[in-house]
Amino acid sequence: MFDVFSSPDVWLSLLTLTFMEVVLGIDNIVFISIVVSRLPKDQQGRGRTIGLLLALVFRIILLMFISYIVHANQPLFTWNLPWLDEPFNVSWRDIILFGGGLFLLAKSTTEIHNKLEGEEEQHGAGGGTATMGKIIVQIILVDIVFSFDSILTAVGLVDHVSVMIVAVIISMCIMLAFAKYVSDFVNNHPTVKMLALSFLILIGVMLVVEALHAHIPKGYIYFAMFFSLVVEMLNMKLRKKTPPVQLRQSEIKTDDITVQGR
Repeated sequence: MFDVFSSPDVWLSLLTLTFMEVVLGIDNIVFISIVVSRLPKDQQGRGRTIGLLLALVFRIILLMFISYIVHANQPLFTWNLPWLDEPFNVSWRDIILFGGGLFLLAKSTTEIHNKLEGEEEQHGAGGGTATMGKIIVQIILVDIVFSFDSILTAVGLVDHVSVMIVAVIISMCIMLAFAKYVSDFVNNHPTVKMLALSFLILIGVMLVVEALHAHIPKGYIYFAMFFSLVVEMLNMKLRKKTPPVQLRQSEIKTDDITVQGR
């Protein structure tokens, strides 16, 4: 196994794959951070750790069955749809991506609805009231989809399963180290949390579209997400720089009107 790492090309592949796994894992961290925020405060850290460890376990299990994963693109059955020029082949990959995309769309839309309706504020300072079991089930469903997509990416970059396993373990250690900071940042900034939910909707749409055999370059998706995040960071910085004098002036004007009215 360790003889594989004697080649410089393998080390380059390891670094590249680790970077890709971290980038792809950001979606997973964001989702885990959002659903874990519904747990009581004292359980949120444990929920994040369990969620990421489950993601690691699923990725390693899938790598153990890499030969079957490669054949997941093989047609399971075929639909002859009248509006298509050629038969539509459905594989296990299509089913998993389609189901995962719909789940992300439904979950993100529900979270946005609850946030706009003010349900989160009703939870108070103690956090949410969801149970650990319910949250873990949701994390498992998303981990399966993200792990499947991650392994398919790994297969396209690296030929050795041992390199894939090492890259997955390193990327998961990095994500475990920064998960709390990402989670706190998302949950402490309502506009960033709304943006993160919008990202999850975008990813859900991308998964559904890929399941329908319409390819979308992921580079465009991640660039749009990065650009939106940069704009939001600038907005947050601008809000911090808003001079309090303007507020005082508006208060003075309001007081003047009140005095005149009297």
